Amino acid sequence: MGKFSVVGLKVVLALILAGTLFVQLFMIPMILIHEAPENGTDKFYQASFLGYLFVAGLIIETCVYCVWKLATRVKRGTVFDPASLGFVTPIIIAFAIGSVATLALGVIFAASTEIAPGAVLLVGGAGLLMIGISIIVLVLRQLLEQAAMTQAQAAELRDELGGVI
Repeated sequence: MGKFSVVGLKVVLALILAGTLFVQLFMIPMILIHEAPENGTDKFYQASFLGYLFVAGLIIETCVYCVWKLATRVKRGTVFDPASLGFVTPIIIAFAIGSVATLALGVIFAASTEIAPGAVLLVGGAGLLMIGISIIVLVLRQLLEQAAMTQAQAAELRDELGGVI
């Protein structure tokens, strides 16, 4: 990954973080203040959705932080260090939690007669997509672990070769 790629990635991550914080700190409270549902059922659906948005924001912020740290390690050339695995695991956990939260929101929405079945299906599909992303990142973590071991073995062999020469 070149210098411009890392800088471009960090710009995108900063924009994502800013947008997520804006939603969490301003949009959700504004909705709570200005949109007061009249009956208890609507309040429950609104609270579920806003709670989901807040949890989704925490998940996005966790992933942004971890990807930022990994991009920094790429820039320094230390990404194949076993310490990098500590930044991949939270991404896997965050996506797993996100998929559970998304599927739970789908179940809550499915109980409503006012929410279209297609919307419930889309929410369920998003939950399945997040499970898939979690599994893909798990596989990538295993590849990173193998690459880190290979690099450590190569460094050990270089040291042994240097001692022989």
